[in-house]
Amino acid sequence: MLKPQSKIRVLENFYALDYALLGKTVNEIEEKGICCPGLLAEYLSVKGALLSIMIEMYKLIEHEPKTIQEKINESDLKKLATRSSKIAKEGSIPLVRSNRSKADIKSEITSILKEHKDVNIEKLVEMKTREKAFSLTIDNLLIARTITESKNYKKLNEWEGKLLEESYKVLRNDLVESAMMILDSLEEE
Repeated sequence: MLKPQSKIRVLENFYALDYALLGKTVNEIEEKGICCPGLLAEYLSVKGALLSIMIEMYKLIEHEPKTIQEKINESDLKKLATRSSKIAKEGSIPLVRSNRSKADIKSEITSILKEHKDVNIEKLVEMKTREKAFSLTIDNLLIARTITESKNYKKLNEWEGKLLEESYKVLRNDLVESAMMILDSLEEE
């Protein structure tokens, strides 16, 4: 059973993912009617699946955040989400600029260029860098903080933990792709 503080963390992350990836909540985008409903529905579906994996991870590693009040309103939740998404984004900047990330991006671009010769390299670099930044931001927001708030994070190295981690990675990548499609759609309008 999930502790109330962990449930609040899930709700915080529900909004924080929107702020980190889209700059605003899905509700704010829907209210303005500025994006495709199908893209938003797909994004919400993937985000829900990702958070379900996080709930299972919380249970496995005995998640225990200490700084969350049990009674919290939506406004407070959004403030927490805004702050945590900002911290996650800032934390991902040095990681994206690291030699390892640069090598990963270069490898992906090289692989794509081998198959597709007529690609705009500048746009491809921008897209792959943005993907990497989003992935690392999500990892900072969800995984890094979860590990610091857990009693038994080493369970992630066991069979069930590795399975959850692989599922997490697939859903994280799908969420990044979905967010990028939404952002591209918003830029076109």
